[in-house]
Amino acid sequence: MRIILSRTDSIGDVVLTLPMAGMLKQAFPGCTVIFLGSDYTRPVVKLCRHVDEFVTREPQITTSPPGKATLAENLAGLHADAIIHVFPVKEICLAAKRARIPVRVATSRRYFTWFTCNRLLNIPRKSSGLHESQLNLKLLKGLGIDRDFTLQEIAGMYGMAPGHPSSDSRGAGSGIFRLILHPTSKGSAREWGLENFSKLIGLLPREKFDIFITGTKEDGVLMAGFLEKHRDRVKDMTGKLSLPELIALIGSSDGLVAASTGPLHLAAALGIRAVGLYAPMRPIFPRRWAPLGKNAAFLVLDKKCSDCRKSKDCQCIRSIAPGSVVEKLTN
Repeated sequence: MRIILSRTDSIGDVVLTLPMAGMLKQAFPGCTVIFLGSDYTRPVVKLCRHVDEFVTREPQITTSPPGKATLAENLAGLHADAIIHVFPVKEICLAAKRARIPVRVATSRRYFTWFTCNRLLNIPRKSSGLHESQLNLKLLKGLGIDRDFTLQEIAGMYGMAPGHPSSDSRGAGSGIFRLILHPTSKGSAREWGLENFSKLIGLLPREKFDIFITGTKEDGVLMAGFLEKHRDRVKDMTGKLSLPELIALIGSSDGLVAASTGPLHLAAALGIRAVGLYAPMRPIFPRRWAPLGKNAAFLVLDKKCSDCRKSKDCQCIRSIAPGSVVEKLTN
C-alpha cells in the first residue's frame, strides 16, 4: 500500500500527526507512507523514520511538456492507494479526487469533503475531550484501524531520532543544563510574558544553566529590551537559525520552556524536557494540545479562563509561578 498523510499547516500540527505514520507501519508492514505538507515543515517530517517520502502542495516544474504540473497531476504520479486528509483543505481534496486516488479519508465536518472523499468520519474536534494526536489517529478508522490510543502509547510513536545522546546522559556528563526559552508564539497561543521569563532567568543558577533564547528576527526586535537586560545570561538566537538549525539546537539541548508552539512539540517529540505553559481555555487547553513525550510536562491553572477569551493578554497563563517552572525543569 502507498498511503498519503495530508497535513499542510504548522510545525506543531505536523509533529502531532507523525504518530499516524508509526501506526500505519505497524498495521500495514511494508507500506509506503507519503507525507503531503508545506515545504516549510519538510525538515521536521524528514526526522521521522516512519515517513518514506515527502511531497509539497506547491506546483512541480515539468519538462514534458514544459510548465508546472497541477496538484492533481502530482498526486496521480504518486500512485497512492489511499489519502488521509488529517486536516482537510478543499484544494487538496479536489485534487485527490481528480487524481483518482481510490480511498480518500476525511472528517465529515467540512462541506467539501462530502463530494470529494469517499470515507467520511464524524470526528468533532472542538467539543471533544481528546488530545489532538488522538483525534488524528481516529482518522485511521477509514483504513480499518479502529481502536483508541493512550497518550503514553502515542508519545512512543513519533519515530523521531535527533542523533545525539539522551537528555539524561548529557546532563549527567557536563553538569550544565542547556535550556531553550521560546517566549513568543506568533499568535498561535496565549503567552506567559517576558516579565515571567525574566523572573525565571533570575531563579536559574548561572553555574548550572546555559540559556538560549529562540524566535524569529521579528521576535528579536520585539524582545530587544528583554534581550539587552539579560545579555550577560542568555545567548540570543532570534532570527539566526534556519528550521534545521533550530531542530539541531533543540535536539542537542536538555530542556525547553514555551507556550503551546511548534518548538515545544518538537522538543517533546525529540525526548528532551519540554515544559509547556497553557491557559485553561477550550480549545487551546492542555487536554487538547499538551506536549507528548517521555520528558514532557505542562503547567496550567485549575480555574476557568472565560474572562480572558477576548484578550491576548491572558492573566491565567501569566499567573503561573516561575518557581513552578523551575520545579518542572529540575525534578
